[in-house]
Amino acid sequence: MKQVLQDLKDGSTELAEVPQPGVGRRELLINTYTTLVSAGTERMLVEFGRGNWVQKARQQPDKVRMVLEKMRTDGVAATMDAVRSKLDQPLALGYCNVGTVAEVGEGVAGFSVGDRVASNGKHAETVAVPQNLCARVPDNVSDDAAAFTVLGAIGLQGIRLANPTLGECVVVTGLGLIGLLTVQMLRAQGCRVLGIDLDPERLALAERFGAEVVNPGAGEDVLARAEAFSRGRGVDAVLITASTRSNEPVSQAAQMCRKRGRIVLVGVTGLELSRADFYEKELSFQVSCSYGPGRYDPDYEERGQDYPVGFVRWTEQRNFEAVLDLMASGALDVEPLISHRFAIDDAANAYELLASDEPSLGILLEYPRETGGVGSPAGRAPTGAYTETDARARTVPINAKGAAPTGEEASAVRVAFLGAGNYAGRVLMPAFQEAGAAMHTVVSHGGVSATHYGKKFDFQHASTDVQETLADEAVDAVVVATRHDAHAGQVLEALRAGKHVFCEKPLCLTHEELAEIEQEINARPNQRLMVGFNRRFAHHVVRAKALLARVDAPKSVIITVNAGAIPADHWTQDPAVGGGRIIGEACHFIDLARHLVDAPIVTHQAFPLGSHPGLEITEDKATIQLGFADGSQATIHYLANGHKGFPKERVEVFAAGRILQLDNFRRLRGWGWPNLRRSRLWRQDKGNRATPAQFLEAVRRQWPDPIPREELIEVSRTAIEVAERLR
Repeated sequence: MKQVLQDLKDGSTELAEVPQPGVGRRELLINTYTTLVSAGTERMLVEFGRGNWVQKARQQPDKVRMVLEKMRTDGVAATMDAVRSKLDQPLALGYCNVGTVAEVGEGVAGFSVGDRVASNGKHAETVAVPQNLCARVPDNVSDDAAAFTVLGAIGLQGIRLANPTLGECVVVTGLGLIGLLTVQMLRAQGCRVLGIDLDPERLALAERFGAEVVNPGAGEDVLARAEAFSRGRGVDAVLITASTRSNEPVSQAAQMCRKRGRIVLVGVTGLELSRADFYEKELSFQVSCSYGPGRYDPDYEERGQDYPVGFVRWTEQRNFEAVLDLMASGALDVEPLISHRFAIDDAANAYELLASDEPSLGILLEYPRETGGVGSPAGRAPTGAYTETDARARTVPINAKGAAPTGEEASAVRVAFLGAGNYAGRVLMPAFQEAGAAMHTVVSHGGVSATHYGKKFDFQHASTDVQETLADEAVDAVVVATRHDAHAGQVLEALRAGKHVFCEKPLCLTHEELAEIEQEINARPNQRLMVGFNRRFAHHVVRAKALLARVDAPKSVIITVNAGAIPADHWTQDPAVGGGRIIGEACHFIDLARHLVDAPIVTHQAFPLGSHPGLEITEDKATIQLGFADGSQATIHYLANGHKGFPKERVEVFAAGRILQLDNFRRLRGWGWPNLRRSRLWRQDKGNRATPAQFLEAVRRQWPDPIPREELIEVSRTAIEVAERLR
């Protein structure tokens, strides 16, 4: 299928062929009729992409500080790799979509196949959207009109925060799409409206919708006009729907408001506020968040947990419905806002127009269909949906290398990737490619990242279908690089499909999953299973291991991890999804200690930081103590409450009057080792490339697992038990 993507490096727009997304739990699969280009948000993204590195940095000073801190700890090369990788990922554009439901996911309620819906889906022929971000379109609302639903909801949420009453006078600053929609909704609520803009055509539209207007670009005095408009009392509220770096809109709003007036920022402006402007009038200032309550709440958007209507009357979905009801009643007219229409095949020209100086307002993208759908001119309700002839495949060829491999390539291990996130694309895929793997298929939920990385690393196919990929007899090995809660199930499916498996840590999240994996792998001695415990394969760890192997005495290992803070609502912190940070990341260091000592773990203890009102999570600020069968001990300080400027990882080993110290996997020092000189690498080496190479070599040569199976199971079990102790 076709989808619009933007390159963040240069701002160019591409109409890419990507696999159709699958439908997830509580999601709707929607075949698109029409989408609306957001003149504000999407233009800003295009301009950001077209800027040079200096211009990008000026727009994101906070990110610049993060980059400088990372340079100090991880080195310039690793940091530049990370920055380039971030900018290399394509951005799927769009959030104003109208189409017909083609499939409903498990747990969906209130929607059926064939329903026409408005959603925040992307500019793509088919989109998968959570049910709470969709609303059914009334029969008398055209597709073109319904495409404005999401932008209307943004304006409506600003109105709800301003809470105007019948007869109040309200100023709308900035008469773009959202501003003009806001004008109409305020008029429908019985408010008197004054619109401010520099564009005469937009001012004329606002007048058409019942507003009074003022043009500061024509020399008109905005404050004097607002004073007259409010009959000398000051306006009741100001909604700022402009996009500018200037502080003037907020300052101007404060000056024109009455005492205890309300100012709501819906757009983007400078925020260097003057206390004097607000103090004497006791003004309230609030920033509106997108479509309404529920936005950016994963429980609401991803898990479909609606807010009780008796406590939260207006959610983002109910705001969608309210906008559509206004359209159905005729109170909201969007036809005059449509300035251009483009076929989806001509999307690149639509974005050229958006970035140019040529006047534009509502730019619609239209999608091919066999029957059904309506445009504003006809005003008809849809009569059908897409047919199977559209051939929206879930697996698509993406490279000329799609033909059967010959010669050396034919003997290479053919690898499929499940998951195409940042770590998979930045670390694992290049490592597997460099190690000689034949890159066969890459799978992602939405298909965009699979297509991007598939092209970059010469995969033959991009897909959104895990089962189809596992059933492909051409695939020898599977790399599991999805979210942690999917690991166990996909490992088991891959093993049962006869594939060798490389699973990025963790192997699983629960004892039940681990027991099932252990049983399955023990029954399959000819299949390789490896977990991405890469630290043991790092250059300096290999050297340290060789030195320690000659020491016949118990060892004391101290590992300090400056893990860095992750928000409590991040998916990795969710025990059911990410498993928490002990299972999700500290398992690396349990494995490293086990590897350096080279003896089974026989005891373990864990001590979290004490509870405190300021600490929502203490599990990721803990000390883990391990006891080994040979009398060795390891202490792992896994701490998320440190400073980013401090090195992330340090390993120290005390044994038989000697010491080894490894700093951030870049510098190895020793005391009491006659033949060991200080060794420093020009860039950090955590074993990221060596780990896949070890796995592929074991598969090719039918060697034993690079990490013994009993160690994989032992480390995974220990991580789960430690996490349980800390909760």
